[in-house]
Amino acid sequence: MAHGKKYKKAIDLLKGKPFYNLAEAVDLLKKTTVTKFNGTAEIHLNLNIDPTQADQTLRSTVALPHGTGKKLKIAAIVPDEKVKMALDAGATAAGLTDLIAEFEKGKVDYDVIVATPDVMKNLGKVAKTLGQKGMMPNPKSGTVSPDIVKTIQELNKGRVEFRNDKEGNIHAIFGKLSFKEEELLNNLKTFLMAIRDAKPTGVKGTYINSITINSTMGPGIKLDTKTVMGELPK
Repeated sequence: MAHGKKYKKAIDLLKGKPFYNLAEAVDLLKKTTVTKFNGTAEIHLNLNIDPTQADQTLRSTVALPHGTGKKLKIAAIVPDEKVKMALDAGATAAGLTDLIAEFEKGKVDYDVIVATPDVMKNLGKVAKTLGQKGMMPNPKSGTVSPDIVKTIQELNKGRVEFRNDKEGNIHAIFGKLSFKEEELLNNLKTFLMAIRDAKPTGVKGTYINSITINSTMGPGIKLDTKTVMGELPK
């Protein structure tokens, strides 16, 4: 794939050294932006885990102090008496039978689906559909909660889920390129601390093999894993 002048210029900025600390990486993240629109700050990690082992998998959430800069489309699966409070809290849509009927038709046009515990039994008929899209509400991801208002509000403020894939990778976003450097740095530190604190009990020795950040369509900026993790507050 041929790259344009902006991308080649961005690559040139990364030729100084192979790995960077947190401050250097965030500074370069801004400088290597190649899009005209407000791009997203992305993070990619490769972990030394065996995803086939139950005690070596990661799935959790983290509240980013400055949010993600993205307006989420949230569907709330709730009893009729909680529809209004879910909508007032910031859900894009709320309901029970009507939303489930949408999902049955394959219409899952949302970023996140949340639910109260008492309606989970109703989702059985669409569990496969939602599961294949990675959208099935789950207590581990914080998307099943009796306090649906708090859940929706936290999501809108910047709570994000992270989970490993089959190769032991984690991909997530931690802000927008329009954020101040300090805000991106705080979000990045918070995310990495969450990864550190979620280390599975079955992992021995090296935990994080590599950390890379980039802007939308921008080149990857490799972080010095040992240095970066050592910079984080305890």
